[in-house]
Amino acid sequence: MLTVEKIGGTSMIHFSDVLNNIILKKRSKDGYYSRMFVVSAYQDVTNGLLEHKKNGTAGIYTKFVNQENYVQALDNLLFQLSQINQQFVSLGLNLKAANKYIKLRIQKTQNYLDSMMDVLTSGYVEKQSILLAARELLASIGEAHSAFNTTNILNNHDLNATFIDLSGFHDLEYLTIDQRIDKELAEIDYTKTIPIITGYTKGTEGLMREFDRGYSEVTFSKIALKFKADEAIIHKEYHLSSADPNIVGIEHCLPVCFTNYDVADQLADIGLEAIHPKAAKPLELAKINLRIKNTFEPDHPGTLITKDYLGPNSKVEIIAGAKDVFVIEVHDPSMVGEVGFDMRLMEIFVKHNISYIAKTTNANSISILIWDHPRNQKLVRDLRKQYPVITAKEVAVVSIIGSNIATIGMIAKAATALAENQINIECTSQSLRQVNAQFFVPRKDYAKAIIALNKAFFRD
Repeated sequence: MLTVEKIGGTSMIHFSDVLNNIILKKRSKDGYYSRMFVVSAYQDVTNGLLEHKKNGTAGIYTKFVNQENYVQALDNLLFQLSQINQQFVSLGLNLKAANKYIKLRIQKTQNYLDSMMDVLTSGYVEKQSILLAARELLASIGEAHSAFNTTNILNNHDLNATFIDLSGFHDLEYLTIDQRIDKELAEIDYTKTIPIITGYTKGTEGLMREFDRGYSEVTFSKIALKFKADEAIIHKEYHLSSADPNIVGIEHCLPVCFTNYDVADQLADIGLEAIHPKAAKPLELAKINLRIKNTFEPDHPGTLITKDYLGPNSKVEIIAGAKDVFVIEVHDPSMVGEVGFDMRLMEIFVKHNISYIAKTTNANSISILIWDHPRNQKLVRDLRKQYPVITAKEVAVVSIIGSNIATIGMIAKAATALAENQINIECTSQSLRQVNAQFFVPRKDYAKAIIALNKAFFRD
């Protein structure tokens, strides 16, 4: 049985648990193999390289774009990664080799960035292509660092592990993402070695340009498809739970044992990714089952996500939401019956590179839920130039999600729970598929709304 497994960044920084709970756990020597591991960068490293995924805090890439002191930022990064290396000496990491590897990598990266900056300031080339190349270059560092370290530690535990660097950092080959994966893994016998593979893959189409953050799961998915894995596994720092234990209390939520890819898509849409949606779809179509496991509870079977699962009884499986969202309402009396109004509105969102989470409409208004981000200010200014009434408001979204929630009274039950807790519903959204019903509520009431819904559906 072949498994392709992806280890998330929060798990990787706790590598002692990864080593003992995932790689070495209760296995005979032969049992170490027929597993392929795709690794993320250590926790917060990619945030520092690019920008913070949630709040947009500037990383090295942002400094490069703004022509700020990215050289000092790279020096700080080297110190940070060297400190991470120090943490793993007791696990068997060769500190001298690890520090040498990452130092050379960052020095070479600086050389590339310096050359790019010279070209940018010359004014002779189109700016965006250079910036995209810089973003790809920086993104590759984190996974190369963690994959090198993992391979080194396993080798020092007398395991045959092979470092597979898909970043193409040292070659000039003009390959697509799929071609590079095929080339670098062509000679790998996973029955005799443990491939440790970078989550970042260099390709002509640009992994970041195509998939942005969450790209390591795309690499993971492509490898699972290439090798026709019997099961794909993602190791995270938490269970996929019926509600956020940090809000409702761990005693008031349960791990979700089974669900389907449709539910996984709904979670991804509000930022609670079981898996990146563009990584999930190929697995779903190939009927490769996905398992989400908690690194720190290795004996728990985790959540099995399949293509065809349908809950035997109609019920809510997950209460989820997002606090940092923003609703924009466009009110225009002239939109009544006007063909193409939505399309023209969406073109403005595309212009600002902003996608939406949910959209509701009536005769003369459209409400659009998006992630809260500084760039929204420019979007709102642009909209106000073209439409008579624009309302912009900070809100939160809470959802009831399940593979089978198409039951009379489900929405009423949720609305009643919110009303009984004095929480106003600003707006709602539900599709005909009835796997997800969303409620926009005041941001200050986010936690209270999650608790209220959890109590209504799981503690009655």
